[in-house]
Amino acid sequence: MLTAVVFIIFVALVFDFINGFHDAANSIATVVSTRVLTPLQAVVWAAFFNFVAAFGFGVSVARTVGRGVVDTAIVDQWVILAGLTGAIVWDLLTWWWGLPTSSSHALIGGFAGAAVAKAGFGSLIASGLLKIGLFMVLAPLIGLTVGFVMMLVSMRTFRAATPGRVDRVFRRGQLVSAAAYSLGHGTNDAQKTMGIIAVLLFTTGHLGPEFYVPFWVILAAHAALGLGTMAGGWRIVKTMGMRITKLRPVGGFCAETAGAITLLGTAIGGIPVSTTQTISGSIMGVGAIQRLSAVRWGLAGRILWAWVLTIPASALVAASAWALFRLFGA
Repeated sequence: MLTAVVFIIFVALVFDFINGFHDAANSIATVVSTRVLTPLQAVVWAAFFNFVAAFGFGVSVARTVGRGVVDTAIVDQWVILAGLTGAIVWDLLTWWWGLPTSSSHALIGGFAGAAVAKAGFGSLIASGLLKIGLFMVLAPLIGLTVGFVMMLVSMRTFRAATPGRVDRVFRRGQLVSAAAYSLGHGTNDAQKTMGIIAVLLFTTGHLGPEFYVPFWVILAAHAALGLGTMAGGWRIVKTMGMRITKLRPVGGFCAETAGAITLLGTAIGGIPVSTTQTISGSIMGVGAIQRLSAVRWGLAGRILWAWVLTIPASALVAASAWALFRLFGA
């Protein structure tokens, strides 16, 4: 039993590493595409703040994922391993295709799919999934709206300034906004893996009668995410930072700040949202203020379809994985 638990924790941290690798683009695409930082400088900057996020934003999202998605009474180590398998497979496929999908929703979809394969739809907690589904729509809309408003305010504030001065101001500002976004990315995404590890420990009797997130789990999840970000995800960087819309430093600053506000606010509220969807919406909001044609809506539509398919696709892979584990006597 203990050997299996240790192995599954390792797999969960591998997922967290892949999450950072896959979602590195979310943290660095804007600051790289505006040439404020080189790709190497950007991943180091982002990874550092991914890890620092471990020390200031609580574990509300981890509790939601651990106890608010699937009834813990039916969770066992194989449900969790199958859920992680579904999330990892979908993350790697979409990384290969260059699509900025949500690792968060892949994990939630995988966890739910494995639970349904074991115990049916009654094993799911409707209120938790409804909240996640609602913010699947709201998070990119909030990012888009805040990004649009910030860009509008910035343009009016600096309307008399020369383009060179605006670039100088916001190139410095992007160092702060990129750090803030990476804090939001770290606290939101690392907590989802924490929740999975914590529910594994709880359901196997390693936490005692009360559900909580051990500090070593917090540190391990943030470290794995930061290392994954260091590894980078250059295919998706190109899509996020260069193909949705053309950004200048002022646009990058507004998009990152809008994303950071959304992510930190939802993390404090214990709502697991997609960092990918949030920053995509923010970038679109910034691009749309120039003119609607500045956003490549065809590519945006392709990304939207990938978002829609993430939960059912990862759930299907996870359910298949659980059936295979059962077939081979797990």
